Amino acid sequence: MAWWRREKQPTATTLSVSDPVLAEWFGVGPANYSGVNVGEFSALGLSAVYRAGSIISGTIAGLPLRTLREVDGTRTRVSSFLDNPGGPDGPTPFEWRETVLWHLLLHGNAYLLHVYNGAGSLAALVPIHPLCVTPEWAPKRPGGKLFRATLDDGMVRDFDASTMTQIMSASLDGLRGLSVISIARNGLGTAIAGDRAAAKMFSSGALHAGMVSAEEDVSEEDANVIKESLNAKMTGWENAGEIVVVNRKLKFTPWTMSLEDAQFMQSRAFQVEEIARWFGVPPHLLMQTDKQTSWGTGVAEQNRGLARFTLAPWTSRIEARLSRLLPAPRFAEFDYAGLLQPAPEQEIPLLIQQVEAGVMTVNEYRRIRGMDPIEGGDALRGQTAPASTPEGVLA
Repeated sequence: MAWWRREKQPTATTLSVSDPVLAEWFGVGPANYSGVNVGEFSALGLSAVYRAGSIISGTIAGLPLRTLREVDGTRTRVSSFLDNPGGPDGPTPFEWRETVLWHLLLHGNAYLLHVYNGAGSLAALVPIHPLCVTPEWAPKRPGGKLFRATLDDGMVRDFDASTMTQIMSASLDGLRGLSVISIARNGLGTAIAGDRAAAKMFSSGALHAGMVSAEEDVSEEDANVIKESLNAKMTGWENAGEIVVVNRKLKFTPWTMSLEDAQFMQSRAFQVEEIARWFGVPPHLLMQTDKQTSWGTGVAEQNRGLARFTLAPWTSRIEARLSRLLPAPRFAEFDYAGLLQPAPEQEIPLLIQQVEAGVMTVNEYRRIRGMDPIEGGDALRGQTAPASTPEGVLA
């Protein structure tokens, strides 16, 4: 995005040096304990951050986004632009939902530009990168907002609620959501510094570290030659296991420091737990399996816990905002049925009980199990129907 062109546009305004958006553009931000600048791509460079974000965004993107219509307590699925929110030439529905989630997870805001068709109906929503949008309170409109966005063509344009929708994470002022990159800057900065320290350790030759002393007098020039020769043969991963031959009487005194004593590995493992805590993802899903998880013993229980405490708040935010764009009594809702589906050995007996109790039909059962309907299978059984079932009708 051509953010530097803002001052050339007639609608541009002066940005405050305290604006977090400006800090993000320059890759700097508030000071943190590690002294490492934390930005979008440096945070994603941490495998735990990328994995946690991928789990949340990918899982929610895989959930069907339904448009429902409720009248007199009866829900009916209907079609709407949300069936393909990116438009015919834009991203697929999965890609669209994934992009929106990444914007929310990292920046705390997702901005969706409205696209209308020739009939004046909303046809698509285009995600705009959060760093390209500055929200402001609309004058003389309590609670209303204006959005100043820099688009791909370099032009700065103003939008309101009729032309742009904002989805926020948790917010302290109602204007913009909290960015995990900002509020977790200390923890992420420490993790990035740990990655850099590990890389430096290998690239600088941590396999060989110590002091070399000559047993004979050498000039400063000779000492530099010896040092360069040793560095060329002993440092770097490509020289691991090499036999070094030096035509000098030298004494090498290694400097060794136990990684256990330095608690280096423990601190890096703790950083994974910290990132898991920030994103609300259990550590075992980030491949951190050193400790016993308390999320239950079955996959179904783990999925329920993840869906209830981590995924549901995100989907609820999206549902609420998208529902405002639909004419009443329509609303948007994510379908969790596939994600929360129990194991077959648990699901089949429950479904059979519902068929026998007259709660669902045989064909409804077969549809859930991915089987073709049968003739006469659309009638509900009475509450006193016999428990016996013709062979092959259900299973």
